[in-house]
Amino acid sequence: MKCALVRPDGVVVRSERHPTDAARGPAAVVGTILDVAVGLADKARADGLTPVALGIAVPGVVDEARGVAVWSANVGFRDVPLRDLAVARLGLPTALGHDVRVGGLAEARLGAGRGAGHVLFVAIGTGIAAAHVVDGTAAVGAHGAAGEIGHISVRPNGPRCGCGRPGCLEAVASAAAIGRRYAELAGATPEVPVTAADGPVTAADGPVTAAEVAERAAAGEPLAGRVWQEAIEALADGLATGQALFDVTTIVLGGGLAQAGDRLLVPLRAAVHERMTFHREPRLVAAALGDEAGCLGAALLALDAAGARDHQEKR
Repeated sequence: MKCALVRPDGVVVRSERHPTDAARGPAAVVGTILDVAVGLADKARADGLTPVALGIAVPGVVDEARGVAVWSANVGFRDVPLRDLAVARLGLPTALGHDVRVGGLAEARLGAGRGAGHVLFVAIGTGIAAAHVVDGTAAVGAHGAAGEIGHISVRPNGPRCGCGRPGCLEAVASAAAIGRRYAELAGATPEVPVTAADGPVTAADGPVTAAEVAERAAAGEPLAGRVWQEAIEALADGLATGQALFDVTTIVLGGGLAQAGDRLLVPLRAAVHERMTFHREPRLVAAALGDEAGCLGAALLALDAAGARDHQEKR
């Protein structure tokens, strides 16, 4: 859990990290979230600051209007009324958001998409998800599931995705998929080694990460180059589809894979450019806020909700 005290201007006053320990079960995770929030609020008051709102962001399907964590495979949430639980515990106005959407909110307002107006934030890690942010507001969707760009079908005959369909973008181009594809092609047995720039790859070496695939591709290893290019082409197909749907000014890439920097951005920009016809080509940039984006975005969401409530009370 990444946690922070954030001023209304976006400056982080204090940041903390705590283990989620999802194996303890969803009830224990909820308890930890609330305990950490209480602790941060107490520390703020001890420093002479006044907590005005609480923002919580979780993965999965989130019903922001009701403040309910509908479903999350990672932490086991099913219809958890997190907002009401937090209000009861802390007595503060509380907003509940989706982790990628709040990350997109922060990047659009404070980070790499600042001033763009229309931003598509795409987080590429174990999976792939997106947030469409227009004038500082992230689209939620009718059922809290907007932005699932990772489940666009880009390779109909490709590997089966965790959602059950074959060829989804995240089944081909997520960090997990890249490492998995490399291992499959390498054979993953000592009898079928693949010579890389820094020596042979065998089962004894353990799984190869997407970052290592990128490094090997840059060093000229043919197999890594093939896997990396496959991922780039699939990502470009997904982003081109996103641009056709949303017509944004800027696409911000976040998540672990974006840390590959120019190894990802340079070929991806070229591949997206090739796919543009009458659509305006978006500016493609790396995220600027790193793993603080979620904390900042949750704070922004909370401040928005508190401001809206104050406005309603004054009317």
